[in-house]
Amino acid sequence: MRLPPGRGARAGIAAGILVALAVVPAVVLLRGDGPNEPAASSPSASVSTAQTSPSATTTAPPAPTGSSTPGTAPPPPATTSATSTPGTPGSLRGRDVTVLPTTRHVVALTFDAGGDAAGLQSILRTLAAENVRATFFLTGRWVAANPGGVSAVIAGGHRIGNHSVSHPHVTALSTAQITAEVLGAQSTIRSAGADPRPLFRFPFGDRDARTIAAVNALGYVAVSWTVDTLGWEGTAGGMSARRVADRALAGLRPGEIVLMHVGANPDDGTTFDADALPAVIHRMRAAGYGFVTLDALLGS
Repeated sequence: MRLPPGRGARAGIAAGILVALAVVPAVVLLRGDGPNEPAASSPSASVSTAQTSPSATTTAPPAPTGSSTPGTAPPPPATTSATSTPGTPGSLRGRDVTVLPTTRHVVALTFDAGGDAAGLQSILRTLAAENVRATFFLTGRWVAANPGGVSAVIAGGHRIGNHSVSHPHVTALSTAQITAEVLGAQSTIRSAGADPRPLFRFPFGDRDARTIAAVNALGYVAVSWTVDTLGWEGTAGGMSARRVADRALAGLRPGEIVLMHVGANPDDGTTFDADALPAVIHRMRAAGYGFVTLDALLGS
């Protein structure tokens, strides 16, 4: 129906006013005092710059034999954006974390996997029996060779981090090569059903300001350790299960990050880190400590 001249314009103005009044509360609500996500705290004494390298960590990993777990659905495409990993504290950029920023009596047990998987089942049994969650840094080659091991780590409720594809000395690589190592491992780990982001550990602890910046640009936080148990050195290095436990306890402090290894010593086949793990847990608990994964670093 057509309105008489003048009435149509007045009706249109009235309708516009009503719509504006209806929209204003919605805008106010969006800008109101709703709950905010807590900001990540800024660690201070908990991180170190790349001035010194931790001691060497593991032998060269085996060549890959596969790249995924049969039947696992393909993961979403990996991304190189540093902003694609929500919750990564900007205060950790340019740094290599050696201890968790906390005054609580907690320890993060971490295990590097770049050689074989000889100690894995023993480690997982101990962690399950003691109800402890740990963090496992996996190389792409290890994941390709041990897809069942990745599934077992995930099933145990443990956190997984990125340890490169081939366990190289990263400071000897170009930025393009670093990108290939980090994103290659990320892709293989995600194909196996886990997401390592944003945790990265440099093989051999070999890093500097340039390489830390390179992994930061890929969305990763560099995490090393407080104490290397040196179980990987085996009998030739004068190690034993007792000495592994003693080293872990000697560095005991709030936020300690303990480095252990999944594989056996390639010469004597010993798995001292796996063998020592029950004693490490029991002795730390007796000293009043509990256990966390490295997600504690990210405030999650």
